[in-house]
Amino acid sequence: MKTTKSPAAATANHERERRARAAIAAALFCAFALYIAWHASHESQTRPIDELPMSTARGDDTSTPNVNADTPDLIKRGEYLTRVGDCAACHTADPGRPFAGGLPISTPFGKIYTPNITPDPATGIGQWSDTDFVRALHEGIGKGGEQFYPAFPYVEFSRMTEQDVHAIRAYLNTLAPVHYTPPANELRFPFNQRWLMIVWNLFNFNEGRFVPDPKQSAEFNRGAYLVEGLAHCEECHTPRNFMQGLKTTGRFSGATQAGWQAYNITPDRTSGIGNWSDDVLIAYLSTGVAAGHAYAAGPMADVVQHSTQYLTHEDLRSIVAYLRALPPVSGGVTRPRDAWGTPAVDDVTALRGTAITTDNGLQLFVANCASCHHWTGAGVGASAPGAYPSLIHNSVAGAPSADNLAMVILHGVRRQTKDSDVLMPAFGDALSNQQVAAISNYVTKRFGNPQATLTANEVAALRAQPQ
Repeated sequence: MKTTKSPAAATANHERERRARAAIAAALFCAFALYIAWHASHESQTRPIDELPMSTARGDDTSTPNVNADTPDLIKRGEYLTRVGDCAACHTADPGRPFAGGLPISTPFGKIYTPNITPDPATGIGQWSDTDFVRALHEGIGKGGEQFYPAFPYVEFSRMTEQDVHAIRAYLNTLAPVHYTPPANELRFPFNQRWLMIVWNLFNFNEGRFVPDPKQSAEFNRGAYLVEGLAHCEECHTPRNFMQGLKTTGRFSGATQAGWQAYNITPDRTSGIGNWSDDVLIAYLSTGVAAGHAYAAGPMADVVQHSTQYLTHEDLRSIVAYLRALPPVSGGVTRPRDAWGTPAVDDVTALRGTAITTDNGLQLFVANCASCHHWTGAGVGASAPGAYPSLIHNSVAGAPSADNLAMVILHGVRRQTKDSDVLMPAFGDALSNQQVAAISNYVTKRFGNPQATLTANEVAALRAQPQ
């Protein structure tokens, strides 16, 4: 027999359900409030304070420019800091329009075009206040309150002092205004929703200024300020998580950018740069050449050309001091990248009279590479500026992956420094994927790591990477 509840019982039951829902909502609100309180408490203990003295972090100049006026000294310092930050490399698509933006940056979520940062009032930052500019670099928020995408490295720029940010703005104010509106971003839904960056920032961004470590030297602190901040070295050399934020583990242990391998720069003697001397590291940053170790190509060549070659010797030494103090990260390799290879002795003579019916790596090497790198692989010009580099004891040939070697063959090298103008032509239009793979495999087998091999399909995938 079916029974029905009385109106009074139904009302009581409804009231209990309402109170239960209210209790659950209150509990959730309290949990959220406790999280916010914990987060604020944690940040108050660990977040750097804006106005801490930077004298211990400045290895080159302890004077503080007058931020209330665009003095010549402030502008000069701003120009230097703009080079340290490599701002021109990202914000210049057309050399005829420096700093006007428009450079496409490919991400796993779509394509982002860099903005115009000339003082043009309509299309640039001419109408931005100093407060707007500081907020952009420190918090990743634009003049209109829009969230920036982390292709702009505000995650690192947040560590800069306000004085240095003002100096950069003072320099940018002296640029010729360029009236140019870059193309709109090409991001897939939902990644084109900027408000989602609030969630991204929650997990990947700790806003706050750099705090010198009182237990470390001024040289170390200056290096940390540059590497972790304005120079934003982690953007290329630290692996990323599934959200494309920087991993907190394995810092500086290497990562992949647009098909290029940014190598391990921790002081591990096998996987990293632990076997490089200080002078060799400084030479690499200032010229792109570390004889017997590596030659800058791809994105690193751009960094040397536009940024690190202009750094003072004191700042370069500070960067080296900081890198030396990083925790070494082993990449699981048993031999350094620059410890491979011997000169070819009789490879060329063995070709004579040989009928070749397939893509032969040696034959292709002799035809396309030997005129500059010599058929022995020893290069031409030894360590002179602008010399053709040796493929022996060369990080590109001795790396566990031959990706960078194939990328160099496909795209060439262009690196202009105060010492030389280095140009290796791109062979991507002249050689097929199978031919690039054949040359790469010959080079790694003869002069580098023989376990680093490539297939034509893998070369095709590298070729497809937007540059």
